[in-house]
Amino acid sequence: MFIAIARPAVEPQGPDAVAVPGSPAVPFVSPRALHARLLENAALRRMRGLERRRSNRPDDADYWLHAAPVAVRKACALRDDIGFAALP
Repeated sequence: MFIAIARPAVEPQGPDAVAVPGSPAVPFVSPRALHARLLENAALRRMRGLERRRSNRPDDADYWLHAAPVAVRKACALRDDIGFAALP
């Protein structure tokens, strides 16, 4: 028996090709905004790590304090890829 595979009636359009039809579109984020978001993320991770250390939770503190440089490295890599001016 042969079964024809029908294409869906609604196909995703735009940058989010795996989105379910009807889901909200993924907004375009400029490279500068993404860079700022990554640096903010790194700052929040560091503050969370210091908060955990003050709460005497060294295992959580170590995790968050080691996670902060990851976001900084991603921001640096983005800066190199996009061609922003070098930081002093």
